[in-house]
Amino acid sequence: MVLHKFGEKLYSGLVSTMTLHLKEISKSIEAAQGGSFLEELNRKWNDHNKALQMIRDILMYMDRTYIPSTHKTPVHELGLNLWRDNIVRSNKIQTRLLNTLLELVHRERTGEVINRGLMRNIIKMLMDLGPSVYQEDFEKPFLEVSAEFYKVESQKFIECCDCGEYLKKAERRLNEEMERVTHYLDAKSEAKITNVVEKEMIANHMPRLVHMDNSGLVNMLLDDKYEDLGRMYNLFRRVPSGLLTIREVMTSHLRETGKQLVTDPERLKDPVEFVQRLLDEKDKYDNIISSAFNNDKTFQNALNSSFEYFINLNPRSPEFISLFVDDKLRKGLKGVSEEDVETILDKVMMLFRYLQEKDVFEKYYKQHLAKRLLSGKTVSDDAERSLIVKLKTECGYQFTSKLEGMFTDMKTSQDTMHEFYASHPELGDSRTLVVQVLTTGSWPTQPSVTCNLPAEMSALCEKFRSYYLGTHTGRRLSWQTNMGSADIKATFGKGQKHELNVSTYQMCVLMLFNNADRLSYQGNRAGNRDSCFRLEKVPAISGLCEGEECSSERTYE
Repeated sequence: MVLHKFGEKLYSGLVSTMTLHLKEISKSIEAAQGGSFLEELNRKWNDHNKALQMIRDILMYMDRTYIPSTHKTPVHELGLNLWRDNIVRSNKIQTRLLNTLLELVHRERTGEVINRGLMRNIIKMLMDLGPSVYQEDFEKPFLEVSAEFYKVESQKFIECCDCGEYLKKAERRLNEEMERVTHYLDAKSEAKITNVVEKEMIANHMPRLVHMDNSGLVNMLLDDKYEDLGRMYNLFRRVPSGLLTIREVMTSHLRETGKQLVTDPERLKDPVEFVQRLLDEKDKYDNIISSAFNNDKTFQNALNSSFEYFINLNPRSPEFISLFVDDKLRKGLKGVSEEDVETILDKVMMLFRYLQEKDVFEKYYKQHLAKRLLSGKTVSDDAERSLIVKLKTECGYQFTSKLEGMFTDMKTSQDTMHEFYASHPELGDSRTLVVQVLTTGSWPTQPSVTCNLPAEMSALCEKFRSYYLGTHTGRRLSWQTNMGSADIKATFGKGQKHELNVSTYQMCVLMLFNNADRLSYQGNRAGNRDSCFRLEKVPAISGLCEGEECSSERTYE
């Protein structure tokens, strides 16, 4: 027929025959009642597709020659268009089909089980008829109905649920919609339907959710509800300004609690506990950000900003952090593994970074370090040096040069004392005097008051002075007795012996009681008034003698 110029007759005959046939099919589908409506539509659609395949094969020559030359619609596409116009968009089927599909979706949302396979076939039919058919005839009204459904449901949930329960329901609904897309909707619908759920269930209720009484974000933070916090983070991140809302509330709460912590007079009474609370608070929020907030850098930055804000509200924070370090390096790290020591030091450095007055910390740290080194009460030299390395990395060589000089002095002093006793064999193995030679400028010093040492000590000190100045030219020794300490032995009335660790000044006073039971003291106090003190030897003490280890610290210029 095409070769004999009857192509037009063949093509128009195909259109009219197929149209007539589909009108009959339409009546059959319309007659189907209840649940059989979709089944009948699906059955007829499958029949139509098989017939269309055979018709295309029979009319293959026309499809390949006549139709392209006349710019007419190809046979298969023609069959789909006719099905669309005569079946899917017929007056009696179009609205019924849409309502049936939406009703099935609603029933599934309310917990009923539906025939997903049949739904998938019908939705695929709409997609096969072209994107516009699926979108206009189903997707658009589907999204509108869904928005209304979730608007009503979210209002109902938020009135009767706490924040955690509400978020669980929102998460479940979101997962259900994504699963629904997987089973029988177009994959491109996923973003659209999830946007509807996010807007109606999350975005429209964000302020109320985060501030909900007894269960909102602040309560979750206080009670370490990692699961609820993680769920809130994952849901809120899906909507505009969601994470910003969480971050702002968290920051506000953290700054307020931090401010209370650093300004509470009761907490300021114990500097070590004060710093430990700061570290505990930092650990708490680090864990929350790590476990619930996906290690989000913006939350970490907000945390750092908050800590920097409230730590510097207390001008004594640098001093307290140094006291915390001092406590740990004196006794708090005994028996602690090397890894745990490093962890504690790293936490201290984290607080140090927040300080604006780092020079104030340096001043106190130098004083505390000097006392630990001179008293020999540091738990670990390695830990001391490790912290100095960390400070050096953070602030540069200039910040730690004097601290490193203090360690150098201690090592040099050990060598000097060894050489001193080696050059004075008459003193024997008993090291009654231990001198630390400190470089002026490296160590924190205070004005030293002249101290009259006991004769036994004075002679030994003079020996050391002669030795030291004889082996080091161009130097001057200045005794800093205020920085010294002594171990002295006391024999009590019943022959009990005790060793007392005292300052150099205390040693000088106690040693006087070896020669007297009662001593008086008279001097001028403020306002030039004479004041008299009477010192008496405690009856239980029968004698005091110089200790085997008596140390006074000296400086040279």
